Amino acid sequence: MGFIDSHHHLWDPRLREYPWMASLDALDRPLVVDDLRHAIAGTGVTSTVVVQAASTDEETDWLVALAESAPEIVGVVGWAALEAGGVGDRLAQLVDRGRWVRGIRHPAQDEADPGWLARPAVIEGVRAVGDAGLVYDLLIKRSESAAAEKLVEALPDVQFVVDHAAKPGIAEGEWERWHADLSALAAHGNVACKVSGLVTEASHDEWREQGIPRYIDAVLELFGADRCMFGSDWPVSLLAATYGEVVDLARAATASLSESERDALFSGTAARVYGL
Repeated sequence: MGFIDSHHHLWDPRLREYPWMASLDALDRPLVVDDLRHAIAGTGVTSTVVVQAASTDEETDWLVALAESAPEIVGVVGWAALEAGGVGDRLAQLVDRGRWVRGIRHPAQDEADPGWLARPAVIEGVRAVGDAGLVYDLLIKRSESAAAEKLVEALPDVQFVVDHAAKPGIAEGEWERWHADLSALAAHGNVACKVSGLVTEASHDEWREQGIPRYIDAVLELFGADRCMFGSDWPVSLLAATYGEVVDLARAATASLSESERDALFSGTAARVYGL
């Protein structure tokens, strides 16, 4: 599949609301498949996984429809109401659509309860995700890390992926607590991690000077390249950097890896974990 971007978004605010985007005027515009094609041109990226940006069934169905007609998109990480009765039926519907839906995600970082991921109903919902043969993406910050570990411990047969390396506070120089929390998750063999979204966790105007390669090195050390995958987090990444700059950062920061390790980070892990 060549160079895989394991994490990007597409959206159209004319069709639905994205509440998290309310204060981000630079992103509040349609960014769809043609924009993605323009962004990846010349970067070497050949295949992508598009990830939910709205917590609705309708958006997930829209993403699947886009993937069906866009050869670049080889997988969808959608959304499902994990606490709702009948979540298994909804997951079965998505799987029946074909090979497109490879995972499910809910923005736990936006829940008022930092322990949301450890709620019994949520654990059962994520169990249904695994039973459907799908991956569960963990969108968490520091406050949700403890609940995320409880979820992972409860479901050792489910494949998890930590989005954006659990969003370290790079702009504030956060290190010890983030490293400890991510290390606890990395200790579970059913957890992989995305090297993604780091430019926007740094100061948007000064990300080049804030030591992002140090964080990338730590993720690779904790998980190993065979459990790490590159993601652009485009178009959110546009708040700080172009698509090409994100790719260049990842390549430069991992230049010392072996060829097999680079193959895993930039293609193999995503293909294997998501079953692309």
